[in-house]
Amino acid sequence: MSSATRALAEALISRRSVTPDDAGCQAQLQRRLAPLGFRCETVASGDTTNLWALCDSGRPGPTLVFAGHTDVVPTGPLEQWRSDPFAPTEREGRLYGRGAADMKTSIAAFVVAAEEFVAGGQAWKGRIGLLITSDEEGPATDGTIKVVDALRARGETLDYCIVGEPTSVSELGDMVKNGRRGSLSGRLTVRGVQGHVAYPHLARNPVHQLAPVLARFAATEWDAGNEYFPPTTWQVSNIHAGTGATNVIPGEAVVDFNFRFSTASTVESLKSRVEGMLAEAGLDWQIAWSLSGMPFLTPRGELSAALADAIRAETGVETELSTTGGTSDGRFIAAICPQVIEFGPPNASIHKIDEHIEVRFIDPLKNIYRRTLEALLT
Repeated sequence: MSSATRALAEALISRRSVTPDDAGCQAQLQRRLAPLGFRCETVASGDTTNLWALCDSGRPGPTLVFAGHTDVVPTGPLEQWRSDPFAPTEREGRLYGRGAADMKTSIAAFVVAAEEFVAGGQAWKGRIGLLITSDEEGPATDGTIKVVDALRARGETLDYCIVGEPTSVSELGDMVKNGRRGSLSGRLTVRGVQGHVAYPHLARNPVHQLAPVLARFAATEWDAGNEYFPPTTWQVSNIHAGTGATNVIPGEAVVDFNFRFSTASTVESLKSRVEGMLAEAGLDWQIAWSLSGMPFLTPRGELSAALADAIRAETGVETELSTTGGTSDGRFIAAICPQVIEFGPPNASIHKIDEHIEVRFIDPLKNIYRRTLEALLT
């Protein structure tokens, strides 16, 4: 028998909402939320559709927002899926479909939790919001950040935000994210002098010049991390040099690299150290920097405690706070919300062929969200 949460999750999975196409998901959510008293607003930017929905109890209290994304990554080779990725299918206790784990089930759980809470008849305080975007899996330039900018311009502040990213590992609730590392990328160009490989004294090989510096970067301890964050990491993602010929010394080498950095470092400190090492090496170089996200951190507080209590009550699991993994839209929301926590189903199948969620996790996920609402808004 299908629960309300599962039914809504399946309806959302059925929509082919590959970034940035929302494919009508948010309109479907609005039809569920409006009768509850949510004031729904579409914030469109470029090809992206964003939904900001707010329900006010009329009584003073905090604002708790659920945040998520209706867009999904491309399916990959369809012939490798055991069933149509946009036709939700249950097999062996698992619900399969693109977005089942990342993160349409979380969104369905948000909505049904809000329905049960608001329609439950109990007095409550404050406000409940939903911030939903169709540009999280893409460049994220027209999505959540645009809604945050609009809210900031109105003087809006949020107290608590739960982002429905799939954070669990093996069991529902065994891990939540109370922060994420920042992401700083650089494209380093080192110029040499092109020439014939048989006459290296008439050329200057930028790859040879660059190699010791890359080794130094790789061996550097950028920081030691802190209580919440692992140490900052530096990784090369691409190296380009040469003309394709085997007898030509290249005239330049280009390296793409990335820092995933903790709150123990700053953008300025990382840039300064990199550029200082390059200057010491005496290279002819330039760097184009790109900052895609600042680190954010929510120390232990009311939201993490309420969520941990809800997880324990519903599943018996003791949750772990973590800041591992990639970036999320939490980095934008943290600009107007002091407590941002990510929590959702296990993430082992996300972005993969045959993405799925275990059916046994669907209703407990909704119940955890509802219990958190009860703890903070009643």
